[in-house]
Amino acid sequence: MKEFIKNTLAATLGTLIGILFLSFCGILLISILLISGSSVPSIKSNSILKIELNGALEERVQDSPLNDLLGEDYPSVGLDQTLSSIYRAAQDPNIKAIYLDAGALTQATPAMAEEIRVALTDFKKSGKPIISYGDNYSQTTYYICSAADQVVLNPSGQISWQGLVSEPIFYKDLLQRIGVKMQVFRVGSYKSAVEPFTSTEMSPANREQIQSYLNSIWNNMIQAVAESRHINKDTLNRYADEFLSLAPATEMVNKHLADTLLYREDMKEYLKEKLKLSNSPQIITPSDLAQIPQKQSGAEKIAVYYAFGDIVDNPSSMNMSEIASKQVCRDLAELADDSQIKAVVIRINSGGGSAYASEQIWHSIQKLKSKKPVIISMGGMAASGGYYMACAGNEIVALPSTLTGSIGIFGMIPDASNLLKEKLGLNFDAVQTNRHADFGTMSRPFNPEETALMQRYIESGYRLFLKRVSDGRNLPLQQTGKLAEGRVWTGEQALKNGLVDQKGTLQTALERAAKKAGITDYSVTTYPKPQKWYESLLQDKQTDYIQSALKSTLGNYYEYIQFISKMNSMDPIQARMPYEPNIN
Repeated sequence: MKEFIKNTLAATLGTLIGILFLSFCGILLISILLISGSSVPSIKSNSILKIELNGALEERVQDSPLNDLLGEDYPSVGLDQTLSSIYRAAQDPNIKAIYLDAGALTQATPAMAEEIRVALTDFKKSGKPIISYGDNYSQTTYYICSAADQVVLNPSGQISWQGLVSEPIFYKDLLQRIGVKMQVFRVGSYKSAVEPFTSTEMSPANREQIQSYLNSIWNNMIQAVAESRHINKDTLNRYADEFLSLAPATEMVNKHLADTLLYREDMKEYLKEKLKLSNSPQIITPSDLAQIPQKQSGAEKIAVYYAFGDIVDNPSSMNMSEIASKQVCRDLAELADDSQIKAVVIRINSGGGSAYASEQIWHSIQKLKSKKPVIISMGGMAASGGYYMACAGNEIVALPSTLTGSIGIFGMIPDASNLLKEKLGLNFDAVQTNRHADFGTMSRPFNPEETALMQRYIESGYRLFLKRVSDGRNLPLQQTGKLAEGRVWTGEQALKNGLVDQKGTLQTALERAAKKAGITDYSVTTYPKPQKWYESLLQDKQTDYIQSALKSTLGNYYEYIQFISKMNSMDPIQARMPYEPNIN
C-alpha cells in the first residue's frame, strides 16, 4: 500500500512538473516570436492613413500581438488610437490624405462618433483631403464619413438613414416567470433604471427624457451632415421618413448623400487619381502610428486618466473596462505626488455604478485638485456615478451628444425565494443572533421595517449626491434639485443648465488643462497603464474554464443564476444611468 501511494505521488508530481515546464517553454517561445516579429513601421512619402470604421468602437483598445500570432481576429476600433492618428496625420508631411473604410461600428455612442467627426473636420484645416468608401454605410459611419471630401459607395451598396430610436428591454414578466421579484428603492421621478425590472413599459417621465435627448442628438447629427453635404435639414429629415436606406445606390448620388459609385477593387486607382500620385501609396493604420514614438515636447507632462465602464468597489477581473474605486484612488494619489505632471485630464465614459465607490473617487479627485488642475473630459456617457466623479473637477468639457446628469440614486435587491425553493428545490433554514442578521438574503423578501430603513438609506445617499453637485458646480441646492431627479441631459443641454462648462473633445480638455497649469511646452502621458498580454491570456483562460464548468453543471438555469448573482453582488446603492442607452 505504501509503495502504491509512493508511486502515485511520484507520478502526480512528475506530471505537475511536466505541465509547468511545458507551460514555461510555451510562454518563452511565444515571447520570442512576438519580440522577433515586431518592428516599428516607418512612414514613407505620399502615405495614406486608412481608418477602418468597422467592429466594436471602444474608448481605449490594447493591441494584442498574441491574437495575430494565433490567427484570431477580434475586430475592435480604439477611439484613443483613432483620434491620435488623425491629429498626427494632420501634422505629418508624409501623410497626404485619410481614407475612411466604412462598415458598421458597434458599441458606438453618438458622442464617440461625434468626437471622430470633429477630429476629421479639424484635419481638413491642414488642406489634406479625406476620402471615404463603403460597401454599405451604417447610420453612424455615414454620419462620420459625411465629413469627407468624397463619399464613395458601392454600386450595390446602401446608406442607412432613418433616424434614432431607443428601445429598452423590460424583464418584469421574465423575472416573474422564473420566480424572482425585484425589491426596489429610488429617489427621483426620472430615475428609471429600475423600470425594466418592475414594469413592462416606460413611465411618462422616462419617455419624456428619452425623447428629449434623442431629439437633441438627432438635431446635432443632421446639422453636421447638412453643413458637410450641403443638404437642407428638413430634406434630411424627409429622407429619414421616406426610409431612403432601401433606395438604389444611384438614388444616393442623386440625393447628394454620396458623390460617386465604385467597386472596392477600383479604389486604389481612384485614390491615385484623386491624390495625383504616380505610384500606389503606402497605407498606414492608426495601430501603425501608435507604434511610432512621438517626439516629446517637454519635460512637463499632462496626464490623461481613462475611466470607463461600471463603477465598482473592487475589480471583478483584470478587465480594464471597469472603474474600480480602490485602484483609481491609488492611481490618482500617485498622479498628485508626481512633480512632472502639471495637470490631469480625467476622461470619463461611464453610466455609473456603485454610489459608495463614486464617493471614494470624488474624494480622491478633490485631493488631486488641491495640488494641480483637474479637467474632466466626458466621452459617450458621464452620467449618474459618472457625473458624481465629474463634478469634483475644476472644469467639465463635454461633447454636445454626451449623455450626462442622471443625478439620482436607487437600490435594487432581488427576492429569489420563489426561484430557489419552487424552481430549484432549495430550502434555507437560518440561525441568527439578532433579528436583522440575515438582512439582504435572497431567500426571503424584506419585511416592512427593513423596507423603510432601506428607503431612508437611499434618500440619505441622494442628499449627499445633491450636495456634491451643488458644491462642485457652485449652484444653489434648490436649483441642483430641479436639475436632478435622475434626469438625463445631453452635453448640449447640460451646458445651458450649468452642469458642464464647455463643449469640446478630449483635445479641448487638454488645451484647457495646459492653460490652467500655465504651460505651453508639454507631453501627454496616459493612465492607467495597460496590462501585459500574458496577464490577459492567463485571466481569460481561467475565466473561460470556470464559466464552462458552470454552464455544464447548471444547464439551462446557468443564465438565470448568472443574472441573479450579478444583481445580488451589486452595491445596494447605485448611482447609475436608467440603463445602457440603446440608440440606433
